[in-house]
Amino acid sequence: MRGIISQSGMIQVTAGIIEKDGKILIAKRKRGKSADAKWEFPGGKVEKGETHEECLKREILEELNVEIQVGKFAGSSCFNNGEKNINLIAYYAEYVSGEIKLTDHEDYRWVLPCELVKYDFLEADLKFVEIIY
Repeated sequence: MRGIISQSGMIQVTAGIIEKDGKILIAKRKRGKSADAKWEFPGGKVEKGETHEECLKREILEELNVEIQVGKFAGSSCFNNGEKNINLIAYYAEYVSGEIKLTDHEDYRWVLPCELVKYDFLEADLKFVEIIY
């Protein structure tokens, strides 16, 4: 697992709460990956020399073929995935353009905020489901 490790030894990972037409984008992790078949707010690991916002834009473009405009900070969630300590940093974002093409996920959905509770999210993302719901 690549990524910036903070002074506390935590890997920094971003997540986007991406909105389009009143719906939120969620993605389902590929089977065979850690925490497979769970839903998440898409994002990825912060690389050396980039800000959280730059990371989020890059990861969404790489993994979903979508351009976003990163907005305000939504919060953070610290957790251990069984191997590493991770600090998940979430931002609100707006869909700008692009047709979704999955490279790192097996499915995606645009859902109303009230529908988020119907999906089996990664533990770290549950905090943001509660904030949005």
